[in-house]
Order: sequence, then C-alpha cells, then structure tokens
Amino acid sequence: METLLKTNRRDFLKLAITSTGGLMLGFSWNSASAMEVIDEAGFAADVNFNSYLSISPEDVITIFSPNPELGQNIKTSFPMIVAEELDADWTKVKVVQAVLDTKKYERQLTGGSGAIPHSWERLRKAGATARQMLMEAAAKRWNVSVSTLATENGKVIDKFDKRTLTYGELANEAGTIPVPTDVKLKDKKDFKIIGQAIKNVDNEGLFTGKPLFGLDFYREGMLHAMIQRPVSFGTKIKSIDSTAAKAMPGIVDVVQFKNNVAVVGKSTWQIMKARKVLKIEYEPDATIESTPDHDKLFKDLLNSKDATVRRKDGDVDTAFKNAAKTIVREYQCPFLPHNPMEPMNFFAHVRADGVELVGPSQTPDMARNEVAKLLGIAPEKITLQLTRLGGGFGRRLKADYVLEAAELSSIIKAPVKVTWSREDDMGGGSYRPAVRYRFEAALDPNGKLVGYKLRGVGINAGNPTREDNFPSGAVDNLLIDSVEYKSAITTGAWRAPITNFLAYAEQSFIDEVAGEVKQDPIMFRLNLLEEAKKAPVGAIKYDIDRMKAVIQLAAEKSNWGKKKNAMQGFSVYFSHRSYVAQVAEVEMKGGKPVLQKIYAAADCGVVVNITGALHQVRGGITDGLGHAFYGSLTFKNGEAEQKNFNSYRLIRLKEIPEIEVHFVDNGIDPTGLGEPALPPTGGAVANALFRATGKRIYSQPFIKQDGLQGVNLGTKM
Repeated sequence: METLLKTNRRDFLKLAITSTGGLMLGFSWNSASAMEVIDEAGFAADVNFNSYLSISPEDVITIFSPNPELGQNIKTSFPMIVAEELDADWTKVKVVQAVLDTKKYERQLTGGSGAIPHSWERLRKAGATARQMLMEAAAKRWNVSVSTLATENGKVIDKFDKRTLTYGELANEAGTIPVPTDVKLKDKKDFKIIGQAIKNVDNEGLFTGKPLFGLDFYREGMLHAMIQRPVSFGTKIKSIDSTAAKAMPGIVDVVQFKNNVAVVGKSTWQIMKARKVLKIEYEPDATIESTPDHDKLFKDLLNSKDATVRRKDGDVDTAFKNAAKTIVREYQCPFLPHNPMEPMNFFAHVRADGVELVGPSQTPDMARNEVAKLLGIAPEKITLQLTRLGGGFGRRLKADYVLEAAELSSIIKAPVKVTWSREDDMGGGSYRPAVRYRFEAALDPNGKLVGYKLRGVGINAGNPTREDNFPSGAVDNLLIDSVEYKSAITTGAWRAPITNFLAYAEQSFIDEVAGEVKQDPIMFRLNLLEEAKKAPVGAIKYDIDRMKAVIQLAAEKSNWGKKKNAMQGFSVYFSHRSYVAQVAEVEMKGGKPVLQKIYAAADCGVVVNITGALHQVRGGITDGLGHAFYGSLTFKNGEAEQKNFNSYRLIRLKEIPEIEVHFVDNGIDPTGLGEPALPPTGGAVANALFRATGKRIYSQPFIKQDGLQGVNLGTKM
C-alpha cells in the first residue's frame, strides 16, 4: 500500500512557482478579487487570501479546490468555471484539493447542493482577473491598446496583426501588472467550456486504483483500530473481558473510552479478528425501542394536541367544516442507513505540539472544531487534510468518526487510523429519520381545493415538513404542523433531507386529490400554481414560473397522456433551490407491472458540466428509486436487524430503467443539483404504479406492499 503524502499551501507554492518563474494570483473566496501577485522569485506575502490561480511558464494553470469531493464532480466543475473566464486551454488546467484553511476559504464543506451556487461568481471573477492581467501584459509588450486584443485557448491574440502569445510566455510580465479591481465577465452566450461534457479530473486515478480515498491512506508506523460500539441503542457498557483479544497476534492494546471499546493493532485484518472475541456485557441506559414501538408512537403522535404549528393560512377549521368532501391519507417511511461505498474512517495523530487529521469529511471545519473542543486545544493547532470521499449522502456531515480517531490517538499516544466495517456503518450509524405524515384535503362542491392540512411526526427528525413548499401559497386555508419524538437511535441528514420522503408522500396525495376531482394530475398542479400566481395566500417561497417550466418540459418530452401502452405517473418538487419534474412509465407484461422509463426535466440554472449534471440527475433518480422500492431498516430491542447487504436490499444495475434527462435553459446562475433529482422519484413511480395496478402506495418500501411483490424494475429483467 502506498503512503498518501500530505500537501500543504507552501508545498503548492513551491510546485506552482518554478525556478523559471510564472504568475501566481491569490483570490479572496469572500470578495473574489485578486489580493496579491507572487513575483518570479517566489515571495508570497502573508495576506488573507483563500484560493489560488497559478499560470506557469509551461502554460499549466492550477487552482485549489477547497470543497470536499464526494462524487458530485466539484473538482472538475470549479476549474471549468475559472478556465472559461480565463479563456484557457482546458487540457492544461490542473486542480489540487485544498487542505482545511478557514482563513483562506469560506464554506469549505459539501452539503445542501450549495458549492457551485456559492462559488459561481467568485470563480468567474478569479479567471477574468487573470485574463485581464495577461492582456495588459501583452499590450505592454506589443505597445498596443488592450482594446485591440482578444484571448482564446490559452493565448492573447492581436486582432489586427494576428500575432499571439501564450499565457505561459506572458506569466512573468503579468506578475508585474497592478491587479484590476473591476473586471468584465463573459456573456453566457459566449461560453465555450461551461456547458460542455468534460471528463472528471480524477478519472485516471479512479480507474487505475490510485490512493485517493481515506481507506487508501497509510502512514509508516501508524496503528489500526476498530471500535466495538453498543449493538443496541439505549445501552451502556456493564463489563468487559478483553483477555482473549489482547492475546491474539498483532494486537497492541484494547482500550475503553466513553461507551466504546477499541481494539488497536498492526493490521486491519488482525483487529477485525480480535474484536470478535471481545466479551462485553451491556445494560440499559435509555428507552430501548423496537420497530413495533415506533408504529404505536406514530399513531399516538398523529393525534397529539401538542404540535408545533409551522404555517397557518386562512381559517382551516371552517374550511374543513363546510367542505363538500374531505380526503385523509397517511404515509410512512422507515429508517434508512446512508450506505456510502466507503465506510467511515479517519487518521489522527495527536502530538504535544499539535494534531494531524487526514480523511474523508463533508464538514472538515466542524470536525476540526469538535476535535479541538474534545482535546481542549485551539483549532489552529489542528491540521486537517481532505481525501476524496467514497460517498457520503449526508453521513459524513457528522464528525463522530473523526472524534473517535482523535480521542483514541490521544489515549494511546500514537498515530492511528480508525476504520468502520460495513456492519458498523449500518448497525451504529446515523440514519434517515423514520417519519409518518397525515395529509388532509377539503374540497368545495366544484372540486376546488379550499383546505389543506399536513402533520408530520418523526423520530429525531426535527421539523419533518417543509411548510413553505408547494402547495403552500396556492390554497386559501392551510395548516402545517409537526411533532417530534426523541429517541436513543441516532439520526442525521440523508440525501435531500426530509424532502427525500416528504416529496413522495405529498406528490402521491396531490395525485390522489386530482383523481378525486377527475382532473389531469399535471393540469391540477398547473392550476394550483396559477392560483398562487394570481392570488397568493401568504408568502410564496418558491419560483412559480420555474416550477411550471419543468412541469411543461417533462410533459412535452414524455408525450404525457398520449401513449397507449404506457401508464404514466407524474411528480414535481422544489428543493435546494432547484426544480425537477419526472414522469415514470409502467407497462403491464405477463400480468405484472414493469417500470420501463423515467423522464426528468430539471432546472438548476446554468449547467456547468453536462456530464456531471447528467450523472447527478440519473444518480439521484436511481438512489430515490432503489430506496423507495427496497430500503428499510428495522429494530429489535434497540438493535438494527439489517447489518449488511445480504439483509438490506439495494437496487441492482439491471434494475435501473432508462432515464431520459432534459434541462431548462433559462440562463440564470446555477442553483445546485446534488440532491434535487431524488425527491420527485418515489411519487412519480408510485403514481404510475397506481395507474397500472389500481393500488395506491402509502408506505415504503414499495416491495413490501400488497400486490407489488411482482413489480419489475428496468428493462433488463
């Protein structure tokens, strides 16, 4: 196994400024203005800049990427944006993963589909500033006006004489040009790199097995550790017998800290075997729960008088009292593990003079701050080097596994890498909360929706509603409230938090209401949006026109309602600033429903990299589809009953249907795409299955519902 070498800022300066000189610009991630120029001697003033763009005399352009990369393609998209405004030769653009540095970077995290929206203008200005300085250097050399020059593919061009200079040839002179404070950005119609299909910059390393991930990290002399955590939530250690484990080959120590027992040794295989012979007795420390307990809790909480009102418009009680018809439906979702391909892991070396942390984290700054608090030291004494993340889906937003490594290293006085097994990940992880919803609709004699109620009850879910999402603002009388139950079972953000299930429940319910009033499901939604636009009720916190646009695009591309053999289901949702509408198609074959195809229409603003965007939409749909059909984690006496993929069903490659993706081209700045494609999927498929089978689905996973055990996914069965 290779040693993954740490790269810090000074190392980057040495790499970027070679002995032959070059241009190095420091850019503030906060203001996106250039803060300093590095001369060819390589002197760098100690200023508060956050990101760097370098141009070497060899025409190599390098940029630090501060955000963690977990497959959302940020390491490719960030340099594309810079290269676009720079008019760079993309083949000469390189990107380097930045270490954690809160003095240099703002929002150095991955979560909430927010990286591109946050950095879009900052990165564009960084590239445009460098381009302007290069043009001024060329103008000075040729003794011409900058207005007579242009740039293209890494060169400055004299528009009249047609002579050219490469950026590398101009780098040294550009380093003497005063940094412009105001630069002009390109018109989006002139983009040449943004919007193209660009391969992931890590592809070669991924395909050839280079040590990119936390699990690949190795440091000579480090120890390995695995931790035995309580198998049942709500229990604590009563007694430990580690005699047999300590006697096994390669074992250095067995350490208890807090409610954990760590087996420390020289290899992962040795500590895995030793952990199995630990004898640990546990005793109750909180309420120990099973899934049947949760079912009873949900029933009680749905009828609770102690609910938190999230939004109330109009006179809901009167609307329901005078309604010609009311519809009441309940939907339930189970706990789900995150299941990233790479289980949790982190390296820590706690020394007297500071702490070194290396590994995969979505929130490195939070991880460092929590370690500092744990150890009672200043955060400035801790360095954190990010590796590529082998998936996250929200699990790596937490820092528990980082804290374990740091605390253990401080106890054993040695560098150590803590690794979780798959069973650890699924049995002791941080789950998507289990939630139940009750929806109620009040209809007048003409079939108009005059009242709407939603109650969400969740286990450690916080607010399980999104009270300002559609159809809020479109209904005269509306009440949305919630009730939370505190449990010992740990929960956390799961890809598209809350909306990953709420969207399915809401879109299924709206579809059923449309059916009751005998309206086309798409027209029913469009009519509600028109009501919200003409006479909004309360605050409208979603963009009506953007939502209408994805609805109309999905209907057009799927030939909605015009296919004879396909039963179509529709869903649309707004989350994380973006809008996605989907149409699922189910055909009956041999008496069984088969999901053949899903159409998706997405509005995420400008698409930076069409390859990455397609991956995000298709991946989100596949994720949403697989978990809607199969995902379920149950508990017995506080212990997760599914511990590995032999008992926890994931979607398989052959089950993924054809997915056709279209993007709304509205020219607005990017609004994010890592999560928005997942929420609408469950509703679109459930509504299509209803049209094929006549059965409404009120619980996930779908496969456990009556009459759906024979459903086939995809076209490759």
